[in-house]
Amino acid sequence: MRILLVEDDPVLGRTMAQGLEKAGHRVELARTVEEAQHWWAVQGFDAVLLDLNLPHAASTRSGLGSGLTALRGARARGDRTPVLILSARDSTEERIAGLDAGADDYLGKPYELKEVEARLRALVRRASGTADVVTVGQLLLDRLARRCSLGGQPLELPSREFELLWELMTPPGRVLSKSELSQRLSDTSEALGDNALESFVSRLRRKLQGSGAAIRTLRGLGYVLEEDASPS
Repeated sequence: MRILLVEDDPVLGRTMAQGLEKAGHRVELARTVEEAQHWWAVQGFDAVLLDLNLPHAASTRSGLGSGLTALRGARARGDRTPVLILSARDSTEERIAGLDAGADDYLGKPYELKEVEARLRALVRRASGTADVVTVGQLLLDRLARRCSLGGQPLELPSREFELLWELMTPPGRVLSKSELSQRLSDTSEALGDNALESFVSRLRRKLQGSGAAIRTLRGLGYVLEEDASPS
């Protein structure tokens, strides 16, 4: 899962990011309203973890800005990425304000990382209409365990190929453009170009041969993973 974590506390942000990454997620950490707005606008994410009280980057004297600013901006431009608000401000009024601004769920601090992960999975599952366990032919992806198998046998994949498979199966049959896939497989330190993406697709395609699942190229549109009626 590709997650935007918006948290101004450096210790908490780093701890959360490390915990989520250890669980197998890709995390981008933003610490100000401006950083959150920038990464939210230019990158594709499966979910956003949003703190409400964020400082503005422009001036230390500008006081606390609200994460709701970034949330309202994203919703105004039609971005429907699932959002889980994490905040020490846990009054009923503040919960209502967050949900009315477009958040999908609200969790007060302190919280357990496992509960955060569980809520994220539920939000993403609801948004994409995809179950925790997805099958196409003999290919199975278990999102909860972050494992995939072919014909009941474990399929070991390098991280980028696993992430590519994850995207193509969220859900299966969905067409993803090259630009969308490149964006989702990139991070702030490394952009994934078309040649690299095509290489990952080619490698994964070879590994799926004969499985009843195939990655098809739709000229001018992108890639789609679907059941192969006549596997070879």
